[in-house]
Amino acid sequence: MSDVLPARFLTPVDLAELLGVPVETVYQWRRKRTGPRGFRVGRHLRYDPQDVRAWIEQQMTVGIA
Repeated sequence: MSDVLPARFLTPVDLAELLGVPVETVYQWRRKRTGPRGFRVGRHLRYDPQDVRAWIEQQMTVGIA
């Protein structure tokens, strides 16, 4: 997984492309607080690749249970 995620903060478009989902899904996750933790830089939404990795691993674990 570390080879897949870039070393920079991700935009919502980056996250959507990485996960293969529409950008609107990323925004819905944010509104519902079900997606990876994001933060604002001024008006811009960003995601830390480490938080995204942790969220993906959590989703994989939830899917198993």
